[in-house]
Amino acid sequence: MSLGHLRSLLFTDPLIILVTIAFGTVSFIVSFFDSTGRLPNRLARPWGRWLLRVSRVRLTVEGVEKIDPQQSYVFVANHRSYMDIPAILASIPVEFRFYAKQGLFLVPFLGTHLKRAGHLPVVRGDARASVKSMTLGAHLIQERKISMLLFPEGGRSRGGMREFKEGAAYIAIKAGVPIVPLGLTGTGYVLPMGSNYVRGGPVILKIGDPIPTAGMKLQDRGQLTETLSRQVAELAGEALEPVESPRTA
Repeated sequence: MSLGHLRSLLFTDPLIILVTIAFGTVSFIVSFFDSTGRLPNRLARPWGRWLLRVSRVRLTVEGVEKIDPQQSYVFVANHRSYMDIPAILASIPVEFRFYAKQGLFLVPFLGTHLKRAGHLPVVRGDARASVKSMTLGAHLIQERKISMLLFPEGGRSRGGMREFKEGAAYIAIKAGVPIVPLGLTGTGYVLPMGSNYVRGGPVILKIGDPIPTAGMKLQDRGQLTETLSRQVAELAGEALEPVESPRTA
């Protein structure tokens, strides 16, 4: 076992757990006094920053000036690591909700917190339920003036970027808000998929130009998804590796 691995097990991993428990507990408590989920989500940004700090992540953000804090967006990013979410939350000055795996909503404490904070489940295998979930996301954006974060690959990937699913484009067009490509590099090294070894290191988040969806129809979501996948791949410096799978949420 290397010295870095030992340091991660003895210091970094316990600190990550403690920071997450501390912020998670406070967020869970305040959620009972705020049905909108705004208070819990305000705590997400400092949680992300502390998580990166104790993980020894040196984050560089490019293009944040393109984001208007008063505007709602749908953000889409490549997905390589559990470090992707704290890196994004710590960097972009808007109020997020995001889609999480449906199974996480069944985990005690965590599932309750996700629901009370207003996050939504990714529905797979049921087209009708998937459309309902995406429509709800668009409704929340319009009603509460918030933003959504999605990882259109459908999960983390070790290799090149997988084909994007169309859910993010559907939500953005339905809500009538701009959609923003994000490219992350370095998170897969900091915390590799399937590993609990946090190595620290540099992470870069590149924010692309917001793409207006005003005037687009739902039939345009395929073309918009293709544009997004190309732009995210370019920002992240990744190769596109399409897979044979239907595009759903």
